[in-house]
Amino acid sequence: MNDRVRWIALVCFFLCHVLMGWAQQPDCDSISPNPDRFQLKQLIIPSAMITVGSFGVENGWFNSVNHDVKDGFEDLRKDKRFRIDDYLQYLPVTANVTLAFLGAKSKHSFRERVAATATAYAAMGLMVNVTKVSVRERRPGSGARNSFPSGHTATAFMGAELVREEYGMGYGFGAYAVATSIAFLRMYNNRHWLNDVIGGAGVGILSARIGYWLLPWESRLFGWNKKKTTISVTPSYQPEDKSLGMGVFIQF
Repeated sequence: MNDRVRWIALVCFFLCHVLMGWAQQPDCDSISPNPDRFQLKQLIIPSAMITVGSFGVENGWFNSVNHDVKDGFEDLRKDKRFRIDDYLQYLPVTANVTLAFLGAKSKHSFRERVAATATAYAAMGLMVNVTKVSVRERRPGSGARNSFPSGHTATAFMGAELVREEYGMGYGFGAYAVATSIAFLRMYNNRHWLNDVIGGAGVGILSARIGYWLLPWESRLFGWNKKKTTISVTPSYQPEDKSLGMGVFIQF
């Protein structure tokens, strides 16, 4: 198998792994009565991807795979680059917050979607930046020591998982297609190795899960799950003694 066929097969394997893993995840409504409840099995896919990505940082065999993929993309790219990934990475995140305004049925209110997204983004940013500083893997293009994991890929896959959890499989498929395109573009533009985007995708999916796992706690903290208080005031008049009265009904 020559290098060109080898890198194409490996990248296709990565794409199929991500989309098949996503497709095997049930909709939130079928997971449990509370779709935000932590379940250990939700860690399987992101943990596996983070492990594979981490394994590729120092492993000699995976390093050769990384270089084969890099060389293949260089043959494909020539002198053309597409910088749209710098902006497209935020599309799934934005979609999670705004799709409901376009008619899509969401599982949470606007403020809950914002809270879950903000929490997920904070978790993702912390994991990505701490890992970059700790691992110090060299980038394929510039040699800067902040390659693993890919932050662009993590952002895109975080948004894709948020969309899947919030709006279901149909919208999730589109969001994951965008996220996978970001992963390809990071390698196409010679910004990341294959293991970087695999690890970044795992970090992104895990971050989205964290956002939803912490949402019930945030709802209690801010009082979003409290029942609204209803106050009803009914005036009355007694003609016998010409007196006025008022009844007050309060429901908590």
